[in-house]
Parts: sequence; C-alpha cells; structure tokens
Amino acid sequence: MVNSTSMLLQKYNTYQNPAAKIARLVKNGVLFPIVKGLYETDPSTPGHYLAGVIYGPSYLSFEYALFWHGLIPENVYVYTSATCGKKKKKQYSNRFGIYTYRDVPISAFPYGNKLYEEERYGYVIASAEKSICDMLYTCSPCGNKKELRQLLFDDLRIDKDVFNSLNMIELVELAGLYHTSNHKLLISLIKGIKRHE
Repeated sequence: MVNSTSMLLQKYNTYQNPAAKIARLVKNGVLFPIVKGLYETDPSTPGHYLAGVIYGPSYLSFEYALFWHGLIPENVYVYTSATCGKKKKKQYSNRFGIYTYRDVPISAFPYGNKLYEEERYGYVIASAEKSICDMLYTCSPCGNKKELRQLLFDDLRIDKDVFNSLNMIELVELAGLYHTSNHKLLISLIKGIKRHE
C-alpha cells in the first residue's frame, strides 16, 4: 500500500528518530520510494495503480490507454497520463515504471474517464473514445480528413475494426470539447462514416 512520509512518521513516532527508521526501511527493501514523500510497501504493485498518486489530478490516457483498450498493437511501457492546467509536461521514474503527464483542455478533462478498483487500489483511465481525443490533442494539426485518416490508422496504428466498434456518439461529444482542427476533422470523419452505414 501507498504510505506518505507523514503517515510513516506517525506510525514510528515512538522511535527516537522516526526519519532514520524510514531510511533504514528503504535501505532494507521494506519501503520503496515512489516520489518524494510517498512510499509503496509492495514491490510487485502494478505500475498503473500508482500513476494517479504520483501527480494529479490525472488519469491514464494517451498511448497507455490506447494500448489498454486494444486500439494499438504495440505494448506501451510508459504510464502516460492526462492532467490539466499544469502548462508543462512532467516525467517521473521509479522501480515501478516511467510516468509522463501532459495537459488536456480543462473543458475536456473531467469527461470520459472511469474509476477502477483492484487490490484495494483505485486508478482512473480514459475510455477508448477519450484516449483517442486526448491523443489527437497532442498531435500536429491535420490539413484534411485524408491526413487525419493517415494519422489515426497509419501513424498511430489504431485498429480500424476496433475504431469502428467505438461509441461514435460519445466520440463526437467528447471531440467537441477540444476545439482544435484535429477534433473538428474527427467529427466530420465520423459523420461521413455514419452516412455510409
């Protein structure tokens, strides 16, 4: 479980030097540093459980969520998360993995995310539809729908069959929250797909 320094200082407050006790527990492999002020007690904890406590508010998205939902074929070894209002990218590294954090618009941030609870841990991950919208927000603007198709299916390697099985109504609603040319093209592309069904 995750423990903060203040929790540990309280736990070991009967020791003459609680901070030294914490340092010994780290040295002896009983506590594992996550970031400054946070420790994990179980070295086998899956890395995605910790993404939200390292830097927040945040939720798992971008490449990691695309992989999670089976939208892209490659394994993703970095826990990529979305934040808002931070104005700069952040990266952390520890024994549990590499964690990156990028902004998305505040207007889009709260929508399309789901809380999962496993093993007494809670973590939030973007829906398949939201992870596509977040990913497009980080990409250079496309000039037309042909370029957007190339970006989605060739460059990002999103599986067309999985894409076509998504909730297109939700995808259009989420895309409307970003106000970028990529998202306007995505909405137009989806409306074209719907017309040809």
